[in-house]
Amino acid sequence: QVQLAESGGDSVQAGGSLRHSCADSGFTHSTYCMAWFRQAPGKEREGVAGIGSDEVPSYADSVKGRFTISQDNAKDTLYLQMNTLKPEDTAMYYCAATARWCLGSETFVPGAYVYWGQGTQVTVSS
Repeated sequence: QVQLAESGGDSVQAGGSLRHSCADSGFTHSTYCMAWFRQAPGKEREGVAGIGSDEVPSYADSVKGRFTISQDNAKDTLYLQMNTLKPEDTAMYYCAATARWCLGSETFVPGAYVYWGQGTQVTVSS
């Protein structure tokens, strides 16, 4: 049974940093396409950062240069390091995984993902 367990949400001031973790089980981590999504109240879920089947990371323009996605295959854990946080980064953040082959911007399609974490809240105050 595939499970994704997230941690790392918090409330911070603008300019601060947070690191999300997503511990997964039930599948071979390195063979899956994985990503981080976020959803703010009243807005659609959007892809933030993803690691494609080629293990190349992709980022939404809004977070490029500030967020870094990485994975530790030995620990079956996906990370999202978020630096220089802005109030507009406030949202519920979710990790997601799929066995489907995906590359580049394909990692940002919510419908491509089968497995989702429970979500963790990030609140950035100005």
